[in-house]
Amino acid sequence: MELSAKTGILVAYDGDFIGLMGVTDPLKREAAVVIQGLKKMGIYPVMVTGDNWRTALAVAKEIEDVRAEVMPAGKADVIRSFQKDGSVVAMVGDGINDSPALAAADVGMAIGAGTDIAIEAADYVLVRNNLEDVITAIDLSRKTFSRIRWNYFFAMAYNIVAIPVAAGALFPFTGLQMPPWLAGACMAFSSVSVVCSSLLLRRYRKPRLTTVLQITVE
Repeated sequence: MELSAKTGILVAYDGDFIGLMGVTDPLKREAAVVIQGLKKMGIYPVMVTGDNWRTALAVAKEIEDVRAEVMPAGKADVIRSFQKDGSVVAMVGDGINDSPALAAADVGMAIGAGTDIAIEAADYVLVRNNLEDVITAIDLSRKTFSRIRWNYFFAMAYNIVAIPVAAGALFPFTGLQMPPWLAGACMAFSSVSVVCSSLLLRRYRKPRLTTVLQITVE
């Protein structure tokens, strides 16, 4: 039973064994592709569960690193062990027993259909009950940070060139002098350019599940 990803529960009545019941939580259809997508993005996936080893291994066919029979506090300890190695750790969970790990992780992601305690402990709430949103959140975060770095680079390069010119650095050599109104206009242009660059993120489109394997490490 455990080899078929079911957790066995013994049923007894008045101390006498009367049967065996198998409980299973069906694997989400997109789970395998999402795991492959995370690997393609350079992310090392780890499965941490309180379930037994056989059930965990039967479910985690796409994951090499599996930690089973882990108590709620133990999940947080697993997170901290990776952090001690210098890793930035994200945790995805939906249950009460995931709350300590969600709080301990650098980034906690709670499934929207999860418990209120898990949602409260998380940094992100994935509104849909869909693992694809994990990839979307990571991809959007990376693109946002990439845009922030570009804005800093542009603003720094622009000011390194424009401020000396506005201060009259070229006047002794070329006689070129920038009037105050033009200097102010150039400063406004710099600010507007950064804002417009940031607004380009509004055109972001999440990666489709069918093309998720095209995502690469930036």
